[in-house]
Amino acid sequence: MSNDNASADVDSGLHLAFGIPAGRTVIATVIEWRGKIALLKRSRSLGHDSGLWHCITGFLEVGVSPKQQAIDELFEETGLQAEDLLDLRPGPHLVLADGAGNPWLVHTFTVSTSQRRLRMDWEHESYRWISASKVKRFSNRVSWLDDVLTATGHLTALGPSGSIAAPASSG
Repeated sequence: MSNDNASADVDSGLHLAFGIPAGRTVIATVIEWRGKIALLKRSRSLGHDSGLWHCITGFLEVGVSPKQQAIDELFEETGLQAEDLLDLRPGPHLVLADGAGNPWLVHTFTVSTSQRRLRMDWEHESYRWISASKVKRFSNRVSWLDDVLTATGHLTALGPSGSIAAPASSG
C-alpha cells in the first residue's frame, strides 16, 4: 500500500469518526530555522484571518497526500524548495472547530529549513522568526495556532496563569 493510499484511509476513518465533511481537511506546517519558528501575518486583503499571525496552511487537494500538500504550500507561500528543507516531520492529526463550531481535520507538520529569508506571496504581509515561548506576545494570532504549536511540540500545556510555556530543550 502506498503512503498516499494510507493517508487517504486515515482521512476517511477520521472523517467518519468525527463527522467531518471531506472538504474540511487542511494542512498546518510550522517552519523552524535555527531554533526559532516563523509566524506569518495574513494579508489584510484576504477575507478571513486577515491581519492575524499564523503558520503555513492550505486545503488538502483531492488525490494529494498531506505531506505533498505541505511541500506545495511551503513553496507557494514562502518560496521554500525541496533543497531548502532539512527535515519534514509529520505531527498528530487534530480535529479543530471553526468559529461556527464545524469540525476540521488538520494534518500538522514541522519543517526545518536552512533558509532565513522567506519570499512572501499575496497571502501574507510579513513574517517574523521568534522563539516559541514568545508566541503569546502576538495577541493577534489565529485562535487555533496554539493548538497546532502544542501538537507539533513547540509549546507545552498552559500554565496556571494561562501563559504558554515552551517545551524544555533536550540537551
